[in-house]
Amino acid sequence: MKKWIRVAIPVAAVAAFVAWYAFRPERLVVNRRVAEALPTAQSGSLPQPLVSGQFYSILHPTAGSATIYQMGDGTHLLRLTSFSTSNGPDVHVYMVAADDAKDVARVQQAGFVDLGVIKGNVGDQNYTLGSDLDLAKYRAVSIWCKRFNVNFGAAALRPTEASENH
Repeated sequence: MKKWIRVAIPVAAVAAFVAWYAFRPERLVVNRRVAEALPTAQSGSLPQPLVSGQFYSILHPTAGSATIYQMGDGTHLLRLTSFSTSNGPDVHVYMVAADDAKDVARVQQAGFVDLGVIKGNVGDQNYTLGSDLDLAKYRAVSIWCKRFNVNFGAAALRPTEASENH
């Protein structure tokens, strides 16, 4: 066997592995489903919706709603319902310090709080918000792929009718 073939085959194998690991193409066809219930407070008081918005697609099809609830104990919870997006490597949920998270530049310039890796790309899921998160400042949710710095989809949050009547 020629010398260049003995070098080319291992190099090609390593390159193929790196490309597979970076892009994880099998995740585009495999869904991770989640079905978390909205937690109820032990005090018996119902969670109150404060702000809500509908997801829209940016780079990948994304749908569903995002709602921030004030729980009976005063804590805040972000809930994604009827949610769906593409699966991918290292996809996170961000709270963005802007009116909307329409593009990559806006998310990066406005600043964000990373709520962690998405629990699933399909279904209802909850994320606890820190007590120091200023809901007047962080008014959008982004579904963000950290591996490639891209915005899969976003939801602009607006006051709900229930919160406006209080």
